[in-house]
Amino acid sequence: MLVALLAGCGGSSGAKQGGGITVQPARTYRLEPLRVVHPAAGKPATLSFRIVQPDGTPLTDYRHGAGPHTGVHLIFVRRDLSTIVHRHPPIRPDGSFTEPIAFPSPGPYRIVVDAYPQHAAQTNFQLFSTIDVAGGYRPQPLPPLRRTETVGGYRFVLHGTPHMRAIEPAFLRFTVTRPDGTPASFTPWYGALAHAIFFRKGSLDYFHTHVCAPGASGCTSALGTAKVTGTSASPGTLNVGVLVPLPGTWRLFLQCRVDGRVITAPFTLVVT
Repeated sequence: MLVALLAGCGGSSGAKQGGGITVQPARTYRLEPLRVVHPAAGKPATLSFRIVQPDGTPLTDYRHGAGPHTGVHLIFVRRDLSTIVHRHPPIRPDGSFTEPIAFPSPGPYRIVVDAYPQHAAQTNFQLFSTIDVAGGYRPQPLPPLRRTETVGGYRFVLHGTPHMRAIEPAFLRFTVTRPDGTPASFTPWYGALAHAIFFRKGSLDYFHTHVCAPGASGCTSALGTAKVTGTSASPGTLNVGVLVPLPGTWRLFLQCRVDGRVITAPFTLVVT
């Protein structure tokens, strides 16, 4: 899934390299403009943006169809990795996006725009920005791995001891039960039964994989030549594919929709 990382900001033009060759800045996709109106915790805010192509025209044609690798994934993560907001905003005919956002807590956030163009050399690319949400920011220390997390009465259990290495596919097996102890039944949300969103502590490097029903199309994530596909073959069971680009401490936000509500369970992972 991680094919190219484009920061969306240009360098200085006319830089000279050895031998007197003039190198022009790379032409990249960029966010223009990106605005958030009323970014305050617990209050309605509105984000608007569009993606401009290297030729200066708006990107209007995005992938669509079955599976989660379509359109644009819009993700906000707080700098201390305590919370995220994940959306797939609708695309207007002119290529612009307008999305209502409710930030759960104040502080600095990184914005990830993960785009899937219909016709491009790469499958997808990411653009990044930042925003400060008004209010008193008290960064929370990242907790160690807890194999059991309970969110809203739903119990997520990680089975086994994770042994993960950068750029090597691995799988984490989770079971999810309802408050009454019965296995959770997952319903598709943004094209997948579950989303596994990874951010690296400190640098906030990003990776995103998905869990789909066996045989589902458009669910495989890739990093170079390595690929991984998460699956869920029975109620209450998630086999989450892990494929991150760098070693370090990562925060996994595991998201799924159960009983009509979206639940986010966070886990801390160490990748060697």
